[in-house]
Amino acid sequence: MSTIKQITSPEAWEQHVSSLPPSTLLILSFHAPWAAPCAQMATVLSTLASEYPVTEPPSTSWVSIDAEELADISENYNVTAVPFLVLIRNGQVLETVSGSSAVKVRNAIETHAKQAANSGASSGQPAANGTNGGAGAVDQEDIEVSEKDPEKQKEELYKRLGDLVKAAPVMLFMKGTPSEPKCGFSRQLVAILRENAVKYGFFNILADDEVRQGLKEFADWPTYPQLWVDGELVGGLDIVKEELVSDADFFKPYSVKANGDDIRASA
Repeated sequence: MSTIKQITSPEAWEQHVSSLPPSTLLILSFHAPWAAPCAQMATVLSTLASEYPVTEPPSTSWVSIDAEELADISENYNVTAVPFLVLIRNGQVLETVSGSSAVKVRNAIETHAKQAANSGASSGQPAANGTNGGAGAVDQEDIEVSEKDPEKQKEELYKRLGDLVKAAPVMLFMKGTPSEPKCGFSRQLVAILRENAVKYGFFNILADDEVRQGLKEFADWPTYPQLWVDGELVGGLDIVKEELVSDADFFKPYSVKANGDDIRASA
């Protein structure tokens, strides 16, 4: 079974890339040790990697990079949030996946691994098609059951939302991303977090309508943005401003020094 290799230096990265044949699908994962979603994604990727046999030449190669430690490599691939997955073949970026959706990651990897197998680019047949243990088939059955059973679907959504609001000590659910806010309120709240040097996770609710609608009910709060601290809802822009007026040190426990540490956790 395949395993994930940790790359710890630019030299090791260059050496690894140069050693791969053009047909190999390189699965590159960027992470940060402080971001809880990255730990979850590491487990997902480790499980997926185990479904792909080691072949000669290698059909897949799985590597992980600390986005903050190797900032130059992160910049090359436009990494602004973690976890962040890049799929590469023959030096060309095929697809990127930002965030911690196991379904999106699995689908992306399976799609490009199968393309290689179908075209004959790889001598090894990846196990993601269910030929090795059937793990993919079981996951698909679970998904189908969830879609058919509204109660189970809601239960799973609430579990996901419960994990998302705790994905980082400070979590911002916003319209757009910190670099491209899609509403004025989200833009102002991002500015407040930056002014207070807060290290935070974020979720773009425009990219996932299930979360967008579900979180309103889960939080009993009908509008966005929403700011959560230690798994508890603080509120929207007005509430955050009120908190800072009454307590100027409200964000102090979550602030970091201005050391260029601008990579955020994307749930």
